[in-house]
Amino acid sequence: MSEVTRPTLSDALTERMLELIRTGGHRPGDRLPSTRELSQRFAVTTPTLREALRRLEATGAIELRHGSGIYVGADIERLVLPNPNMREIRAARLLELLEARLVIEPPLAALAAERAGDEELAAFRQVLDEAGRHLRGEDAELHDANMAFHRATARTAGNGVLHEVVDSLLTVHGPEQREILQIFDDRRRDYDEHLAILAAIEARDAAAAEARMRSHLADVKAVVERRLQSPQGDASPR
Repeated sequence: MSEVTRPTLSDALTERMLELIRTGGHRPGDRLPSTRELSQRFAVTTPTLREALRRLEATGAIELRHGSGIYVGADIERLVLPNPNMREIRAARLLELLEARLVIEPPLAALAAERAGDEELAAFRQVLDEAGRHLRGEDAELHDANMAFHRATARTAGNGVLHEVVDSLLTVHGPEQREILQIFDDRRRDYDEHLAILAAIEARDAAAAEARMRSHLADVKAVVERRLQSPQGDASPR
């Protein structure tokens, strides 16, 4: 019975925490009452409260700072959030995510070419310089830099909602993207394609930026499709 009622209590407590933030006029970075104060306010045990706090932290609504307290998170006002409870993504689902990226990201690259300022261009170059230092086996660092490049492209496009969509998609299938890096197994080619996209953005060539981003993502999708054609194609890509 407890296994049924416990999530319901956590759901209700999570909503009450969000209502506290909203009605209290709290902004990102504002400090919230302590765990003890919240437990007393909501008449729940500390473990139950901590479960709700962990769920809120997973979505970026709050930030738990060890030794300091509970703060309103930077993502409290986001319209689109990655699902922290997302289960293992199967191969077919991964293809759908890549198809979504093919629809969304190429036009954003075109907008980035039109709207990028000197500061944004410098940030692009810094991200790719970082990627270039990790082409020989440091795949965790390379993955982070690659994803930072795609996030920066979406952010530079200037549409906050679409930036959140891209950020959420990349977050949801982060493990699968790391697997793709292994399957693709041509880090230099991947890096060179990113450089080509940046060159188009720097040249303010929106059409080229869009075409190069589409070609790049199509390459990634082709790798996954080949994986799906293997005898284990109906299983998870991990």
